Amino acid sequence: MKSKQYSKTVNVFHGRHTPEKGWIVGYAALIDFHDLQVPLPDQLTIIGEKHKVYSTDEWRVLTPRHKPKDSLFDQLTFALKYEGVDLAVLNSLFKKTSVAEITNFIKNEPTGSYSRRIWFLYEWLTNKRLKIEDVRTGNYVDLIDESIQYTVTSIPSKRHRVKNNLIGIKDFCPTIRKTEKIESFLKLNLSDKIKKIIKNIHPDIMARTAAFLLLKDSKASYAIEGERPLQNRALRWGRAIGQAGQKKITIDELIRLQQLVIENSRFVNMGFRKQGGFIGEHDRQHGTPIPDHISAKYQDLDLLMNGLIDVAEKLEADDKVDAVFVAGIIAFGFVFIHPFEDGNGRIHRYLIHHVLSRKKYVPNEIIFPVSAILLERINDYRKVLEHYSIPRLELIEWKTTTKNNIDVLNDTLDLYRYFDATKQIEFLYDCVLQTIEKTIPTEVEYLKRYDEFKNFLENYFEMPDSTISLLVRFLEQGKGKLSQRAKQKEFKMLKLSEVKSIESKYKEVFSE
Repeated sequence: MKSKQYSKTVNVFHGRHTPEKGWIVGYAALIDFHDLQVPLPDQLTIIGEKHKVYSTDEWRVLTPRHKPKDSLFDQLTFALKYEGVDLAVLNSLFKKTSVAEITNFIKNEPTGSYSRRIWFLYEWLTNKRLKIEDVRTGNYVDLIDESIQYTVTSIPSKRHRVKNNLIGIKDFCPTIRKTEKIESFLKLNLSDKIKKIIKNIHPDIMARTAAFLLLKDSKASYAIEGERPLQNRALRWGRAIGQAGQKKITIDELIRLQQLVIENSRFVNMGFRKQGGFIGEHDRQHGTPIPDHISAKYQDLDLLMNGLIDVAEKLEADDKVDAVFVAGIIAFGFVFIHPFEDGNGRIHRYLIHHVLSRKKYVPNEIIFPVSAILLERINDYRKVLEHYSIPRLELIEWKTTTKNNIDVLNDTLDLYRYFDATKQIEFLYDCVLQTIEKTIPTEVEYLKRYDEFKNFLENYFEMPDSTISLLVRFLEQGKGKLSQRAKQKEFKMLKLSEVKSIESKYKEVFSE
């Protein structure tokens, strides 16, 4: 028989080991007691037996004096106070809580700061207006505690005297926890750093760097999908990336981008899916799906995508919100929803470019080689995608269709509109930092050395640009040495002494 107590002592909770034996409280207690079918929050809380406060990646450990009373609203208040707002848990909880229970609690404490937050969240999430008089007095309180989670410019709710500073709207509202890692990135002020770096680079070198990075990023975006496009196809998508930020994101614009990505649409139904979708493999024997990620139900796509677009517009206009936050929320939100039958991955990465450009995070003359960095960090990229997808797989009921696709059977809307984007934001910051500290400086330095080597070849051998480019490629492939084939064929006109001179100069110029 199920225990009537919210708090109970555990060593393991839903397969997650605790750092010490303790009482589950807050969201963990609410999830366990009400059997809420939601992804576990990244970090849960226990009350330890010792008087020591500390945290791990998955647990916050507080002392016995922090332990809340064993009631729904004490546990809920504790969660808001120490763990922040988890919309997926709250929405699931409110579906199992009667209107009378919520109403009585709020009427008992109509001006309490946490009761007002709970009241606002209940009405906001459920679209049910409780039979309670508006609050007439008292200070406004922030819905989101800025010491726990990141916020946006708030909108006051006069009825509750609550300032709604949630990042999104009801139809699409990720959250971001305040972590030491993100705080350290914000202090670096990376946007100013990249602008200072570019200001000190010769315009000609910068233009060539930008062109190279653009093509590199386009090719990498296809490589991530396991494709090797023809040069003209990569160039075409590169031109699209180069225009990122110029047009507002709309449904029509996303469909236009899909048409650029999918050159041959004979085997693809363009536009929003009219069927289920998943990422993964098919069983070799029977062809049945083996999903790593299950896409949002096609019946939910209009609501989710309109919500995502509205949030993108809202956050682009809010100077309080860092551009990397917006890029992570919109781009990863898009790929998790997976609205198209094909082309989602490349458009997902395009959206990172789009937001950074719209928010003026990078100068117009440079494109962040996002896909190239993701390709270099492909294992980390997969992990950050799986961090979202894997916990949701067990919550989605599905059956195989006659075409070996997936048909989702249960309500999964909340899985895609309410999620914690912290891990994705941290990862994206890592990529931005790598671009600034390594990728751009490395390419600029390479071009400077290339120009020095080119000048040498022009002065002493009067080589045309195309021959110099071919020679450099051969030297790079041979680690500074021309192959016997190259010496006997493409560069047979060179004397042995000249080859040695060229190889020596190459080593001098390109050595570390």
